[in-house]
Amino acid sequence: MLDWLRQTQAIRRQGPQGHWDAWLLFAAIALASIGVVMVASSSIAVADGEHIGAFYYLKKHLMFLGLGTALAAAAARTELKHIEKYAFLLMLLAFIALLLVFLPGIGMRINGARRWINLLVLGFQPVEAVKLVVVIYLASYLVRHRDGVEHRLFGVVKPIGVAGLVVLLLLAQPDFGSAALIVSVSVGMIWLGGARMRNLLALGAPLVPALAWAALTEDYRIKRLTSFLDPWKDPFNDGFQLTQALIAIGRGEWFGVGLGGSVQKLFYLPEAHTDFILAVIAEELGLAGILLVLGLFALLVGRGLWLGLKGVELGQRFAGYVAFGLSLTLGLQALVSVGVNLGVLPTKGLTLPLISSGGSSVLMTCAMVGVLLRAGYEITRAEDTRRMATRVAMPAAQAEEVGA
Repeated sequence: MLDWLRQTQAIRRQGPQGHWDAWLLFAAIALASIGVVMVASSSIAVADGEHIGAFYYLKKHLMFLGLGTALAAAAARTELKHIEKYAFLLMLLAFIALLLVFLPGIGMRINGARRWINLLVLGFQPVEAVKLVVVIYLASYLVRHRDGVEHRLFGVVKPIGVAGLVVLLLLAQPDFGSAALIVSVSVGMIWLGGARMRNLLALGAPLVPALAWAALTEDYRIKRLTSFLDPWKDPFNDGFQLTQALIAIGRGEWFGVGLGGSVQKLFYLPEAHTDFILAVIAEELGLAGILLVLGLFALLVGRGLWLGLKGVELGQRFAGYVAFGLSLTLGLQALVSVGVNLGVLPTKGLTLPLISSGGSSVLMTCAMVGVLLRAGYEITRAEDTRRMATRVAMPAAQAEEVGA
């Protein structure tokens, strides 16, 4: 009995221990490292042609990656209960940020779209932060209204309605790609939260014609659809981006032409260091490079979904739903980006997470990884708590048997 008391006291002093998921961390660091190398390789010719210094885009990418790493570290050390507490406020701020892009002097119009806010020293794209906030809000809602979501149609109306408002604001910018991504992630999270499929279909059905209307009412979107179906019909105009990407992928064959040896990035392939960076990877590293990138994303997303499932099983529902949502966001965005580069999806303007060059996207993707790591930490801490309770309960039961 004395030994059991000593063991119990020692356990209580030590307390439950969580840990950062090594596989998540490895996949994120590996993808970011590939990104640094490929941004350097794909942007040198572009920067040199613009006479801004051969390594301008690389330096810019490293700066945002450094800031993003600091943001990820801060997020990874923040208790999720503090984030959950302000979920509604964060969602309100997200709506305000999406409205600010339409205000003259604050919002910035680039290439005919209002997607940026002028922060004097740089432009920030609010939708990148909104992706994270939507996941946090939906996770909080699913925890607070679990019974309603699982059994009643009305329980699904509010989260779908919030996501619908976000989508309307994005379509007004316009940003069709991000709108479709948020719809997919929202439906996926609500379904994983226990909602019945018939309720989701009943509420989601009106969104399909709305998205179809948005896709077919603008000439440039129609051109994207038609050029995607047959890019070789107009290879020097509407189909130019896709045909150049396909040429790059074809040149790479099995193991590529060698790092830095891409020809398509030399003013042939537009957005080589952002939207179409995978095509440069394919040309320089071949099919092996594509499989490496896909494997790392599969590891990142698969591990995140596994942690989410474990979190729900352990009663850490908010952490579990956050892990589900962020994994879906990163996975679906990567899937769309890869699909666009390979010519199986229309051009959407979505970057490849952790790899493509960018400011807002790099910062907020790093923040997502930090929150995902925090969710994994709290889930493993809950698992350790259960393990400790089991160790304490077993000697107690044995002592009662001896006393009896």
